[in-house]
Amino acid sequence: MNATYNHKVNINKELSSTRLDKVLTRKLEKYSRMQIKMLIKNGNVKLNNQKIFDPSYLVRENDKFEVSIVQSNEIKYTGEDIKLEILYEDKDLLVINKQAGIVTHPAPGNETGTLVQALLHHAENELSDINGNNRPGIVHRLDKNTSGVMVIAKNNFTHINLSDQFKLHTITRKYQAITWGVPANQIIEGYIERHKVNRKKMSLNNQEKGKFSKTKIKLIESFQNASLIECTLDTGRTHQIRLHLTSVDAPIVGDEIYGKNKIGKYGLDKKNFNKFLILKNFPRQALHATHLGFFHPILNKSMEFNAKLPEDMRNLLDLLLKY
Repeated sequence: MNATYNHKVNINKELSSTRLDKVLTRKLEKYSRMQIKMLIKNGNVKLNNQKIFDPSYLVRENDKFEVSIVQSNEIKYTGEDIKLEILYEDKDLLVINKQAGIVTHPAPGNETGTLVQALLHHAENELSDINGNNRPGIVHRLDKNTSGVMVIAKNNFTHINLSDQFKLHTITRKYQAITWGVPANQIIEGYIERHKVNRKKMSLNNQEKGKFSKTKIKLIESFQNASLIECTLDTGRTHQIRLHLTSVDAPIVGDEIYGKNKIGKYGLDKKNFNKFLILKNFPRQALHATHLGFFHPILNKSMEFNAKLPEDMRNLLDLLLKY
């Protein structure tokens, strides 16, 4: 069972006007400055009982900080020889085209055969360790049945810098999806929070509950009862695209969580019944991350990476054209 330890730090006159991350690194000698920064950014530090997220905050005399650190009994995972499609690699990061069907990191029920084990084998354990033993190198994630471009950090400096870019929404991300129906070109906005009943799902609202989300939808091609669309993310929330498309009555084909109750009407169209059966039997959510753009923290330049649709989605489009 995980244990939480709370460390209290009181600021005296000598420490006044020093950066918060420097002060905590000095006081908590066991942790590196990189680890302290992540604790602050993840909301594990309170100033006078209020969470503070700014590592550069200049502390003041009589400030009272409380640092919460969760000590977990993590399993030390080992690498597995799992094939990776690498789009780019240097000493600081690598960019991959993740295949569908592979879980990003180990979790109960998926302890082996994950992307983490593949990365540990490929990088020979030279990955960032900010997120602990079960998420080395993982800056962001794709759902098990979503394919496409991901960036992996090989060291903690790169990890923190990339994480900041994701939080500031300066990273460019585009996806392609095959959806039911024909959605209009539009921008979808709303607030996403955990579903109150089904904890595996997220829910969308306009009451400012949860985190703000925004997706731009562009129609690429229509197939009467289905479409190929492009989604440009302004934010990156859990299940954002899947939830947004369901909200406009265009759930992603093969999505087992969202929109299953919206597809029955397409089976009533006798003219396109063959297409309905083809779409209904697609074995995974037809969602692929086609584009990722970010600023390389070490090379100090913008980089962009693209991955074409995988074979299963291309085959599905060919069948929709045929029928």
